[in-house]
Amino acid sequence: MSTERRRSSGGRRRADSGRGGGRGRKPARGNAFQRFCSKAWKPFLAVSGLGLVGAIASFGIAYAMTPDIEDIEAQADASQQATVIRFANEDEVGTFGEMNRVPITYDQIPDSVVNGVLSAEQRAFFDEPAISPTGTARAVLSLGAEGGGSGITQQMARNYYDGLSQERSYMRKIKEILISLKVDQTLSREEILTQYLNTIYFGRNAYGVQAAAQAYFDKNVEDLDDAEGAFIGAIIQQPGNFENANPDDPMWEILVERWDHVVSGIPEVHDTNPELGMPQAEADALEFPEIVPRDAGDTHDGYNGYVIEAARRELTERYDVTEEQVNRGGYVVSTSIDEELMAAAEEAVAENRPEGTPEETNFGLAAIDPSTGEIRGFYGGENVFEDTDNSMLQWGQAGSSIKPAVLAAGLQNGIGLRSTFDGDSPQTFEGVGDPIQNNANRSWGTVDLVESTAHSVNTSFVQLAIEVGPQSVRDMAGSLGLPEESLESAELGPNIALGTYSVTARDQAAFYATFANQGVHFPQHMITEVRNAEGDVLEPLDAEELEGGSEAMSPDAAADATYAMRQVVEDGGAESAALSDGRPVAGKTGTSNDAASAWFGGYTPQLAAAVGIHRSDNEPVQIPGLDSLYGSTVPAAIWKDFMETAMEGEEVQDFPEPAWIGSEDSYLPTPEPSESPEETETPEETEEPSETPSETPSTDPCEDPMDWRCDDDGPGEPTESPDPTFPPPGNGDDDEDPPGQGWPGNVGSQGNRETNAP
Repeated sequence: MSTERRRSSGGRRRADSGRGGGRGRKPARGNAFQRFCSKAWKPFLAVSGLGLVGAIASFGIAYAMTPDIEDIEAQADASQQATVIRFANEDEVGTFGEMNRVPITYDQIPDSVVNGVLSAEQRAFFDEPAISPTGTARAVLSLGAEGGGSGITQQMARNYYDGLSQERSYMRKIKEILISLKVDQTLSREEILTQYLNTIYFGRNAYGVQAAAQAYFDKNVEDLDDAEGAFIGAIIQQPGNFENANPDDPMWEILVERWDHVVSGIPEVHDTNPELGMPQAEADALEFPEIVPRDAGDTHDGYNGYVIEAARRELTERYDVTEEQVNRGGYVVSTSIDEELMAAAEEAVAENRPEGTPEETNFGLAAIDPSTGEIRGFYGGENVFEDTDNSMLQWGQAGSSIKPAVLAAGLQNGIGLRSTFDGDSPQTFEGVGDPIQNNANRSWGTVDLVESTAHSVNTSFVQLAIEVGPQSVRDMAGSLGLPEESLESAELGPNIALGTYSVTARDQAAFYATFANQGVHFPQHMITEVRNAEGDVLEPLDAEELEGGSEAMSPDAAADATYAMRQVVEDGGAESAALSDGRPVAGKTGTSNDAASAWFGGYTPQLAAAVGIHRSDNEPVQIPGLDSLYGSTVPAAIWKDFMETAMEGEEVQDFPEPAWIGSEDSYLPTPEPSESPEETETPEETEEPSETPSETPSTDPCEDPMDWRCDDDGPGEPTESPDPTFPPPGNGDDDEDPPGQGWPGNVGSQGNRETNAP
């Protein structure tokens, strides 16, 4: 909503020659080095210790040798080169970073913007020294690795003068400090602030505050009101994350919180300098401003825009470059993205998204090469500036699609596939508040881990999580590919076996890719090479991990887990995901409580892909024409359509045979002791362990009496469609599709509605 302007934001400010005066005051320049030493001697002493005298002498010599400001080339005035993004075949995706800067004078900057920027970056800018002693000490002690402490003068020097933003090191920090002191000696604070606001990047390809005012509010900077000025200050720290923010974007809440923080600091600016800021009551009356939508340029149309924006984010995350460098550095970026698979993902979603599906519904799809961790294709949305990337940024609760992590943890801890559990429902477990129920409260009796996986039996998986320990499950999920943000999205407890973690489609694809790659995980990424403007290749921060990957589990454990997940597609709840050419497929479904999300993640030996459907507001997903949403309905249908295209012409490869590692233990409940005195006096004999499987088990499942498919009654009678009021709130993961509720090609799937804690 738009904010009514509550105070004048234009006009000239009064000059005040007294201490703490208004913006018009120009402090005596004097010797900046002397002023720094006079104000900073105590923190500097603490840092320098016994070497204080020598350090000051060396610093003074370095200061004297630093070129004057007039002799340093301003990189803001230098020609800028756009960054080029390329597909895997080296065709150009598009570019970004073209210059959009409109310099303004100090007189054109309204109080509203000054207040917002000072509150966000340095509230006592007109009175504090150019260099923060404590911030400088922190940066020096960390050899330049830690930022912080950089006031407006330092930021202006870093962004404006050539040679400062191209490295992050101890020497760069020292050089930055020296040039900042020269700046403070040469320019007034008004001149510094003007140069700062004319130089920094604000997102949306806007360099400088005038371009930012046009990009976000379609106004000239002098027309920005107080709420809009606070917004300008709020986006300075993370322009790339905030430039596309809208109410459906995961960054929206963070942006609003940042704006609130800036507004709350404006009264402090007023307390420091009564000519600036505003009283608390006026600040409290401000409302978050209305932002104009961002226009998509030609190079950002369709999926190209999502590839460009994903590459830009990854550059700052995986390479030692700043966002400022990324937007002006003239890099050439090669990616692993296959344009045909981008089109296939777009088509698969379009074909399986019925007309009338609410706009708030997010469809995520990502595909990863298991042998490298390279992202081959994904579905971002319809418009990169209006629809937040559905696969890279949007999160949804994983549901039972996380159960393979529990299975892998069990296998790594020596619990074999033939180990038996109580599959009855409901059951109460220590550490879980509500009773755990299976689909439609069905009791499966004694089940092994193959049957538990095929039919997603909740009670047995929660028991398995208890046996190996929730921390072991969490560690395994991280090793398989889930980032720390996912692992922090749920409390540690047995119910994580039912999918309380929130995940993205990209991370889910990486998770399943680790099973496909026989237990070795490679970091998920799309950039394969970066060259700077001089043609030099930059090394990624995760180069060591990319060299050989990391082992999440043994190859034998991965083979056994894959065998169990093959039954999900071949005989379990997701037969709808089977590919038409009959090639081996393994995977797992997942649906969170009340259908707030639904997933299917699966893989062939060559490619892993995950499909997720959820809403940003966590409301139940409603698909027209479908009474109930399950992982084996729309997600599995999208996955199949995409993989049919991705696997076309590829060699049919098989998975390794199951190794049947671990022991055949029983985790069934201990029988109630007999009330007979004679029996209670006789010590209970220990059961003999189960027979150890032969080294080469028979390929005929019915020769193995423990195999769930050899049940006299077959896999089990289909269950009725679950009661829509089941399960009770607070116990929430639904999974699989009930009979007769299948999506195209889904016939005869086993109903298996399941529950977990939210």
